[in-house]
This record gives sequence, structure tokens and C-alpha cells, in this order.
Amino acid sequence: MEMYQGRVKKINFQADEDGYTIASLYTEEPQGTVTLVGTMPGLTAGDEIKVSGSWTRHDKFGAQLQVESWEKVMPHTLDGILKYLSSGAVKGIGKATAKKLVSFFGLETLQVLERTPERLTEIEGIGEKKALRIAKSFREHRGVQALIYYLASQGVPTGIADRIYKRYGAESIAVLEENPYRLADEVTGIGFKTADRIAQQLGIPPLAPSRLRFGLKFALVQAAEDGHVYLPMPDLMEKSLHLLGAECATHLDEALYGLMQEPTGGIRVEEDRVYLTGFYYMEEKTAARLSTLIHAQFDASEHDPQVIADVEREEGLALAPLQRAAVEAVLTKRLVVVTGGPGTGKTTTVKAMIAALGKQGIRPTLAAPTGRAAKRMTESTGVEAKTLHRLLEYGQVEGEGMKFQRDEENRLDGRVFIVDEASMIDLHLFYCLLRALPAEARLVLCGDIDQLPSVGAGRVLQDVIDSGRATVVRLLTIFRQAEESYIVKNAHRINEGQLPQSAKDFFFVEQRSVDDVIGYVLDLVTRRLPKYLQGDPLEDIQVLVPMRRGPLGVEALNGHLQLALNPPSGEKRELTHGERVFREGDKVMQVRNHYQKDVYNGDVGRIVEIDAEDDELIVEFDGRPVNYAAGEFDNLTLAYAVSVHKSQGSEYPCVVLPVVFQHRVMLQRNLLYTGVTRAKRLVMLVGSKGALQVAVKNADGQHRYSWLSQRLQASV
Repeated sequence: MEMYQGRVKKINFQADEDGYTIASLYTEEPQGTVTLVGTMPGLTAGDEIKVSGSWTRHDKFGAQLQVESWEKVMPHTLDGILKYLSSGAVKGIGKATAKKLVSFFGLETLQVLERTPERLTEIEGIGEKKALRIAKSFREHRGVQALIYYLASQGVPTGIADRIYKRYGAESIAVLEENPYRLADEVTGIGFKTADRIAQQLGIPPLAPSRLRFGLKFALVQAAEDGHVYLPMPDLMEKSLHLLGAECATHLDEALYGLMQEPTGGIRVEEDRVYLTGFYYMEEKTAARLSTLIHAQFDASEHDPQVIADVEREEGLALAPLQRAAVEAVLTKRLVVVTGGPGTGKTTTVKAMIAALGKQGIRPTLAAPTGRAAKRMTESTGVEAKTLHRLLEYGQVEGEGMKFQRDEENRLDGRVFIVDEASMIDLHLFYCLLRALPAEARLVLCGDIDQLPSVGAGRVLQDVIDSGRATVVRLLTIFRQAEESYIVKNAHRINEGQLPQSAKDFFFVEQRSVDDVIGYVLDLVTRRLPKYLQGDPLEDIQVLVPMRRGPLGVEALNGHLQLALNPPSGEKRELTHGERVFREGDKVMQVRNHYQKDVYNGDVGRIVEIDAEDDELIVEFDGRPVNYAAGEFDNLTLAYAVSVHKSQGSEYPCVVLPVVFQHRVMLQRNLLYTGVTRAKRLVMLVGSKGALQVAVKNADGQHRYSWLSQRLQASV
């Protein structure tokens, strides 16, 4: 057995699954550099380690030390400390900051970072905020290393350690030993299979009641992620067996009964419908609140029919009969739905509603589900619109975390509420809105029912329409100006199950192979379309994609487009986050609502500055700079290509949309229709005519289990 101590110069290879690593270790003379091979999860360049193992010889790579045991040791020399901190292992400490720390604190540097990080402010240029961030990164690095060792000792993939530690911090190992299934519920990117593997490594047997119950609940969680509010009992059993294994079949009824008996079991069964408890109460209370809204006392006797004619004259409008009916409804009814496709005048109708309400002395409150949709509503009506989250004052509440601060105890002010892009509203958000509406409120839901449904569970707009309890106006007339657009014509053709026609501002270009599609899309975005549109490829062209994964998915196309539109150069700073490279000049999208920063899911901006030394970057959104520290990079993704789902509520001058059989699972009419209707000036479809035919003919979309419509019909 040979033993060595030294510093890791380079990681040549490391597998996430088992931590198998090939690394170069620099030792003191006479050995020099040693090639290490073996299972060493969490090993990073710059680490000081002790290893023991046996020498082997590889036919191609020569002598290698097969590692049998290893441990990290904290560097104890100035040079070792400097190299450790300069390695990038601790986020927020780059080479310049590492040099400052070691020059100032010497051999005490690591002790200061661990025990007295407030002393970092003694160094010029390091303020309290930066000192706290460095100390936090150092603690996290040490904590993640301990967690990696623990996972490795249990035979569990170590690549998930960062995510677990980010969620549970110093309690990570305790949480794993108490209930590993919490990971699937509470840690982004960890599903049932990973949690189940950890559980089995920790000795939880396959037929353990806790495992079966969690499998049933997780099947419902997955169903909610697919848009379902509940699952019928047979569907739940089938999905649960897929997760748990066929050998559990005879035990699931008992496990389900046990969950039903537990006060904190988290499920509710109604007839053969099985709900997560939260969704059951949201659906039930949403129906009750809508029923109350519909039946609340409302005196419309003072309504003057002449108001609409006055609005048309004063605003210079010529409303179609159905548009007049929609305006009439908002003046006389409590719950109104206005739906229609592109070019049917929804925006004009809303403007006429606002003017008509103004004649009654009412200033309506306008809102939309996303920041982009709210901005468009503001621009088109001249009246400020807010996101529903901002309207409901979603934010941090001391001792309660993030929550909506407007509810039945603190209702909204206003008499009429007009919500645009209502097809995007899920059950939870709709329930929270209804809770906060004043008793005398009127509610108008505007949206295109033929677009994709909400990302979250439910099909609120469709259910409200299907219930027959709301006054519904479906705008059908395509106005003359819109009639001239083949974008509008083809959107309606697609919606009617017909293939679109290439002409004027709408084109389909057939490309058969994946490589040909990628090449043509790149040529369109970088050369042809900017010249044709006389525009900026980043500002005026948006590539929309049905799926995230695969060679023609969002992630792959973003890589190609980034390289083509914003290639690396000595003048552009960049930083790496996981497998993603962010570069100055990149087009990026915010993927979560962040109320403190005033940026929201779907907002698109440009990276204007990167500080790789301190792991920070600045993104400019509509001319407003927003800072992101290292721990916040998960909020951003490249946005040269975005999913069709993420594009909802947005409009772009030009849309480029690949339509290929590689996206077969997502070749759906409503998805194609939604993508096409995002464009204002030009649509380019690229791909297979056969795939386009499949998408146009597939009107089924995704069926969603929801009982809201039936509850509304049953309410008195």
C-alpha cells in the first residue's frame, strides 16, 4: 500500500452517479505528479488530500494509483491556502480575493472564514454584505463536502448533494436519516426514484407502509404537475404501481386507507376521485366563492344602454355586435368571460369596457398572470395593469414565509377587476384571487380558450365557461386589418384542423433531418431574418420550441444560438454555472418570480456585466439593471430559444418554430396555435410537413382531471 499527500492539480474526469474520478495529484519530490483513479466523490481541483492505494499500469495512460482510501486535509501552508481558495471551490472567492485574504490573515485565513467571518471587513474593499456572502459560501462548501461523504458511504449518487444542502443546510443528513422521501417533495430536481433509492440504502423495506403511502401521495403530486386537480382511483393505483413496483399491488388499498385515516395524511377521497387535500379544498372553495359572486346582490337598474353608443362616438370605435354584448355584460353582470382568437378585437373590447365603466365613475383594476402580459395590457389600454401576484401583494411575511397578503381578512380595493390571459391561470392562483375580491366585486376574465392551459393544475377558464354559470361572450368576427395577416388567418386555420398556408408573413420551410433543421434555424436567425426585418436578431426574433430536452430542445438550441449570436471573445467576460455558460451580451430569461428584485417569471433581459471574481452578474431588463449573486443564477436561463409554454403572455415581432417528429409527444394543435399567435410580423415554421400535419390534427391536447365545472353547476 502506497500513501501520498499533496494538492489536486486537475480533475480529468468525475462521474456524478458514483464519484468515479481521474485526477492529477501534485506531491512533494521525488514522486512529483501522480495520476489517481478511483471513487472520490466531491474531489475538486485545489484540494489538499491524503491518499492510499496500489500502483497499476494502464496500456495507454501508464502508471496510475488505484485509490483505496482518501481524505481531505485543510492546507497548512500559505501557498496551499492560497491555491485552495483560488481554485473556485468556494463561490465568491476568486484569485484576487484569495490573495487579499491570505496576505492579510496569513495562516489564520481558514480559521477566520470558519469562526470569525466578520473580520473579513477589516480588508479594504470587503464590506459587510460581501463578507457575509463569502462566509456563507465557505460554510456551504464544507457542509456539501460532509454530505457528499455521507451519500457516498450509503452508495447514493453524490451529484445531488448541492441541491440537498441548499434546501436543508446543516440539517441535511438528519433529514435523510429521518425521512428520505421528503427529498422528492421538497428538493427541486429530485424525484421519487432517487428518494426511494436513498431510502432503500438506509434499510427501508419495499413494502414498508411509509414507502407505500408516500408513493401514493407522490403519484398525486406528479399528476398535479401534469395539470390534474385529482386522479380517478384506477388511475392513481396504476401510476402508484409504476412508481412502487408490481409486488406492492395487494398492499396499496390498505396504504390508501391508512392515508385517509391520518389527520395529516394529505389526501381526500370523494366518490372515486382522489385529491391532495389542498387541491380538494381549493376546488370546493373556488366553486363556493364563484357562486357567491354570481348571486350577490347587484343593482344594474341604473344602467343606461346609451353609454355604449357614447363610448363608440367619443373613442372613435365601431364595435361589432359581440363586442357590444361584452361591454353590456360588464355593466350588468358580476362574472363575465370574453374569449376569442387573434384579430377578433379582445383588446378593443377591454378598452371599450374601461371607457364605459368610467362613465359610471368606476376605474377598473387590470391584472394578468405574468409580467409580460401585464406590460402588454398596460401598453394596449393606457391603464396600469399589475401581475396577479403583485396585485395580491405576494411577499415575505415575518414568521410565515412567502405568502399572499391580500385575502378575506385584507381584501382588495375596487369594484371591477379585469384579468387578461386568463387561460394561464391555475386553480391555486384563481382561488387566491377570489379570496381577496371585495364582496361587491365584478370579475371579467379575458383570454383565448384555444391556447395552452395553465402550467399549474386546473383548467379554470375552460371550467368556468363549461359550467354555464358565467356570462360568456366568444368573439368571432375577424376585423379587416387583422384579416390581411396570414398569421391571423393561419392561426384560425390551425384551430379548425387545417394546414396553414405559406404567404406574405407566414412561411413553412421543409427540412428533413435534425442537422438540417438546426442549420436552417441558425441561418434564419443570424443572417436571413435580420436582413429581411431590418432588425436585431436578439430583440426582434424569438425561437420557440415545444420541448426542453433533445437535439432540437430548448437547451440544445440555446447552446447553438449562443455560439452563433454571442460567441466567446477576449472582450466578453463569462462565468460557468453548472453546465451553463453565461456571457456578457447573452439574452436571458428570469424563470421565477422575484418580488424583491421586481423581476418575474418570463421577463427577458441582457447580461450587461459579469464579475467572475466575485461570481456576480448584472442583467438589464427594459433598461433597468438587476444584480444577481452566485446563489441566484438558478433564476436565469438562456433565452435565445424558449419553450412555447414560457412564451405565453408575450409577443414577438418574429417567431421561428421548429416542427419535427422528435417533438412527437408535444405535437398538439393548441401548442402550435399558441406558438404561432405569439408573432406580430412574421412566422417561420421549419421542419417536417408530416409532423406539422400531426400537430394540426391532434386536437386532444392533454386531458385534465378537474371537477370545478361540475361543482359550479351543482351550487345554488
